[in-house]
Amino acid sequence: MTKDKNTSFFGHPMALSSLFATEMWERFSYYGMRALLVLFLTASYANGGFGLSELEAFTIYGVFTGLVYVTPILGGILADKILGQRKAIYIGAVTMAIGQFTLAASSMMVDMDLEARKLIFFAGLGVLIFGNGFFKPNISTMVGELYDNNDPRKDGGFTIFYMGINLGAFLSPMIAGSLGEQIAWEYGFLAAGIGMVIGTLWFYFRSHTLGNIGMPPAVKAVRNRLAAKDWGSILFYVVIIVAVVYSFIYGWGSIPKATGDLIIQVVAVAGIIYLLTNIFKGTKGRTEWSRIGVIFILAIANIFFWSGFEQAGSTLNIFARDNVDRTIGTYEMAASAFQGVNAIYIILFAPVFTFLWSFLDKHRLNPNTPMKFGIGMLALSTGFVVMAIANGFAKDGNLVSPLWLLLVYLLHTWGELCLSPIGLSMVTKLSPPKLVSTIMGVWMGSLAAGNFLASQMKAIALKFDLPIFWFIAGETLIAALILMAISPFLNRMMKGIK
Repeated sequence: MTKDKNTSFFGHPMALSSLFATEMWERFSYYGMRALLVLFLTASYANGGFGLSELEAFTIYGVFTGLVYVTPILGGILADKILGQRKAIYIGAVTMAIGQFTLAASSMMVDMDLEARKLIFFAGLGVLIFGNGFFKPNISTMVGELYDNNDPRKDGGFTIFYMGINLGAFLSPMIAGSLGEQIAWEYGFLAAGIGMVIGTLWFYFRSHTLGNIGMPPAVKAVRNRLAAKDWGSILFYVVIIVAVVYSFIYGWGSIPKATGDLIIQVVAVAGIIYLLTNIFKGTKGRTEWSRIGVIFILAIANIFFWSGFEQAGSTLNIFARDNVDRTIGTYEMAASAFQGVNAIYIILFAPVFTFLWSFLDKHRLNPNTPMKFGIGMLALSTGFVVMAIANGFAKDGNLVSPLWLLLVYLLHTWGELCLSPIGLSMVTKLSPPKLVSTIMGVWMGSLAAGNFLASQMKAIALKFDLPIFWFIAGETLIAALILMAISPFLNRMMKGIK
């Protein structure tokens, strides 16, 4: 397909604006819910929550945010083989809206038995997990399809797309987080669901800008709009996902634990075998295998990065609640509002980094992708050094200035801009053409591992009697130094792809 040379959206194809706003509203939905999750789970039953301990809530948070990045493997495979990215996005979007409204419903049912409320809530989380699996890898893949692999605008296009992600992430804690935390939990979840509905409608009404990008493989060359039967299959998938998740959640309690563990292990092994088989069949020649090798090595580094970065929703969220002076005059800021700080920084600094990469490229000083990853991890490590110092000042019940958290999030944001949008762009460049969504799903799998590891960091630190923030600073520093040392070797493996 000839790539769209239109430059009407800040020098990029107009289709980028459609994907930008769709992802913005989806991230509004996700981050609004995420900002509330740990706070809701640890709130007392009298205050509408579930009264769980911090470690219990962190584990649920980690399992949820981890699985959110596992299911994109399934969504990516189905999009590559059958659905196309566009149908997969509709399936994911509608399913996620249903999930958010399910969370809101469980929050409203304060007179219901606690265990019944939990089942409904976890069913909502399950629906969100599968919906995200269809949505997340495929919209990123469509951004990549707007450009040729060596188009110098590609990294910049992903950085602009990343601004959309973070515009949604900024607005959602301010709106959904504040509504849920300061008025009633259900209002926060409802706001997240409404945001997802808006994103779905935007994608529908702007689909004409996409040409044939994202259409099902069988018709991509001849059609650029979905037919009636496509909408029927979208509805079929949505109904099946919701029905299976609800049945699974409600039936799981009657399955013996040993049997449940065996089912999970069998499904995991079968999934890995199927995934590797698809990659093996779709990859030809030493060059493609070399590039896939780079993706897998950087995916390991990605795990370390997100195990630290995703403390934002757990330990940093609790630190903001308990140890930060949040009063401005007579007004007390919601702890969840700090979840939007990273997004503000992304919006401010993404254009700076876009300009920086272009400037360095013109002067032949642009770091290669593995080196950018190493620099990003170094910034993350420095942020946790600052966090460890702030935590020292916060002992004995002292409240610290919010400026400490603002500095931590600034450093983490700089690290994120060196790594996350560059990683998305890298996957679309290095993946074999027929496996882009599948490999994007694998990439999301590394985020899954990082998110789950993030939820266990406090438990690991407690087990070995380690100060958690110094521990995270140290392990990410080691990973950064190793990655920077091997970056010349990885750059050669990329075989001419920048």
